[in-house]
Amino acid sequence: MEPTVTTEFLNSVPQQPATSIMSIVVTRNPNLQVHSQLELVSERTIQNAEVNASLFGTRPDWWWTGKHPSKCVGFDRSTNTLSSLPMPNLNTCTRQAALEYFDNTWALSEILFSALQGEEAFYRPPYHALRHPLVFYYCHPASLYVNKFRVAGLLKEPVNEYYEQLFETGVDEMSWDDLSKNEMPWPPLNEINAYRRTVYTTVRKIIENSPEFNNLPITQNSPAWALFLAFEHERIHIETTSVLMRELPVQFLRRPEYLPPYHASALENLSRIIGSPAASDGPVEGKDYPANQLVFVQGKTVQLGKPADFPAYGWDNEYGSKDIAVGSFKASKFKVTNGEFWHFVKSGAYQEAKYWSTEGWKWRCYRNAKWPTFWALDGPSGMHKYKLRVLFDLIDMPWNWPVIVNYHEAKAFCQWKSEQDQRSSAYRVITEAEHVLLRDSAHVEGGVERDTVLVAGGRDMLAKGMNKQLALSSESPVDSLRATDKGFHDVFGNVWEWCEDHFCALPGFKIHPYYDDFSTPCFDGHHQMMMGGAFISTGNEASIFARYAFRPHFFQMTGFRLVIAVDSASSYETTCMDCPPPHVGPNACCTKNPSDELTQKNMYETQKILNEYLALHYGPAEEVFPYAFGPREAMDFPARCAQVVMEFADKIGTGTGRALDVGCAVGRSVFELTRKYNEVIGIDLSKAFIDTANSLKEAGQLEYQCRTEGVLSKGLTASVDGAIDRSKAHFRQGDACCLPADLGQFDAVMLANLLCRLPAPKSCLGRMFGPRGLVKPGGLLVTMSPFTWMEDFTPQTAWLGGYEKDGEALRSADGLKSFLSADFELIHEGHLPLLIREHARKYQYIVSHLAVFRRKC
Repeated sequence: MEPTVTTEFLNSVPQQPATSIMSIVVTRNPNLQVHSQLELVSERTIQNAEVNASLFGTRPDWWWTGKHPSKCVGFDRSTNTLSSLPMPNLNTCTRQAALEYFDNTWALSEILFSALQGEEAFYRPPYHALRHPLVFYYCHPASLYVNKFRVAGLLKEPVNEYYEQLFETGVDEMSWDDLSKNEMPWPPLNEINAYRRTVYTTVRKIIENSPEFNNLPITQNSPAWALFLAFEHERIHIETTSVLMRELPVQFLRRPEYLPPYHASALENLSRIIGSPAASDGPVEGKDYPANQLVFVQGKTVQLGKPADFPAYGWDNEYGSKDIAVGSFKASKFKVTNGEFWHFVKSGAYQEAKYWSTEGWKWRCYRNAKWPTFWALDGPSGMHKYKLRVLFDLIDMPWNWPVIVNYHEAKAFCQWKSEQDQRSSAYRVITEAEHVLLRDSAHVEGGVERDTVLVAGGRDMLAKGMNKQLALSSESPVDSLRATDKGFHDVFGNVWEWCEDHFCALPGFKIHPYYDDFSTPCFDGHHQMMMGGAFISTGNEASIFARYAFRPHFFQMTGFRLVIAVDSASSYETTCMDCPPPHVGPNACCTKNPSDELTQKNMYETQKILNEYLALHYGPAEEVFPYAFGPREAMDFPARCAQVVMEFADKIGTGTGRALDVGCAVGRSVFELTRKYNEVIGIDLSKAFIDTANSLKEAGQLEYQCRTEGVLSKGLTASVDGAIDRSKAHFRQGDACCLPADLGQFDAVMLANLLCRLPAPKSCLGRMFGPRGLVKPGGLLVTMSPFTWMEDFTPQTAWLGGYEKDGEALRSADGLKSFLSADFELIHEGHLPLLIREHARKYQYIVSHLAVFRRKC
């Protein structure tokens, strides 16, 4: 059966969210149970019975939309497996080499997805509701090829514009309880398969005809850079998809043909649902897992950053350079094992608040976590017997494998272990700069060969002492591969290791125009770095220059290593400390001089700003500006913004069903818009703002302090007008540069004083139009902005204007209108003043540019 693309789905997509497959929010993963067959109930109706039937067992020929794995370079006929190829050297990469790497990448993705059994496996949301179902990730990399090729000028027209917007943006949840990702009616699987086939053919033709391979090297300025961007993006999703599969019930999976095997220690003890019993007395150090000694590392100055002329693809965050003076320290020879972590769990300390950070403890309680997420209880909980969930199976627990945990769990273990070992200073995880000092000398010095990913594929990686590049499909014992010449195992590969550093820019950082929001939205002080790669990391992820980060509650194939300073009085330096814009992390460790005073100052500043915004949104005019003179026309800015939207809705006769306020702060505009619209959604990045808005929705009023002078303040009450139906207002934490796909469309969208505070304003504006554009055809887009560009928030390369272009001044208003001109008609332009009170005798007077657009039909 050959799938075909139809327009039936596009014409029948409902405007309201479909029923979620999982209507009950769960905490611990119910899919990882050993002795009970799970009742796998779906509220979905199978979309295509014939397709569904063919998705069980070995995949039929129609499944493979590119080359069959057995025909790809890297296929080993003796083992019937496809291994990852080395990353292309862009100084010497031929057209044929690019085609082979593309085929290898595409086939590895389809091999992984061939593990899913039945249609339900694709559409079932993850148990935590923080990610899209796997059907999204089946199509997302293909849509990115098209979108980025169009940005680079390699492709003029979309392949399927609806898909290329629907599948464009993944999810970066704000917190561990951000549950709003899965109410989306996804297209039928056979249509997505046909779309992938078309994209594959399109990409091959572009490679076959690109003149770039006639004029090597390929550099960051080459249009062909977008080819390698797309290859490496797809490889990222091979890994992140594998984590989602590892969270699914095993009934939805089978080990696929053509993927490299698990480590031999897993195959020896493989069990599906019920296996051989675990050891009754628990793991023993020196028998079940190796003693994890601390090894001394002499401090020295380390230089971070990838050379601009290094001949391999790199993401923007890898470039730049920073020198860090690293003090002497000790680090554990191995990454912490399942056996070591078992003692933390068995002791009961895992469930004691004193070992956790405040946020970590909230996460643990919310998820009711009692052991690592991929451990499966094998018997009564008090016996502490566990199996391990690997990608597609449950196996007897390999105690000598590295434990996979999130950053919160790693830090809690460090606190407990410090107490157990009676350390005067606490263990911690490693820093980015310290990680460099654990590496083989050959990885620090030398030419291209120092990055093994350019010279070795998966087939050769184990011989080099590293479990990466999909040499295996699982972790391996921490002592199974050779140590570096510094005495450390698994510095690269096996599992990533969490770092103390927040994700940040290196000095000299520049956004690449082909992917202007790859890194910058994560330069927020809330993404924790990880280093070294994992068994399933391939291509750029397995590079010595790779810099990746996730939120601390996030699960990836990541573990950790214990680190402790030699001098208990010494401090350590993370990359994010005093780093250049656009990193704007609010945490105290983002300076070389963290202190309680600084932490208190940050807390005070947060409350100070919250009070200022409450006064801006809800403050009575006579209290906020108690003078008979002055700019009273600038008062009540949020209400006046909403009034502009409603006035123009009346003038042009748009619908009044739904409105969206992106950057809603504490919510006044949202409440005002409910006077006209049936549903109004407010989105803001700040959790404090969203919590405050929700409190006002619930109670209708909220007390706050309005500063008068020095430390003096006056108590005021923020109140929502009693005539407003607060049930029509909804608030949601979210990133304006990564707005979720399930928002639907709106009659009006407002962006008030937002654009010049975004790391990638065009990413936000780009969501306003297209087949899944947030603004309905004929609907309103209203923007207000003072265009106060600052590199602390927005790299200059992402500004809409405010600089010279081709020798002439480019104004931001003109840049905004030009960016939207193909899809929107400008119907009004003007100015809108606002007044922000700092205290009774100091105010900010701002004049925002106002633009009202109507989306073209």
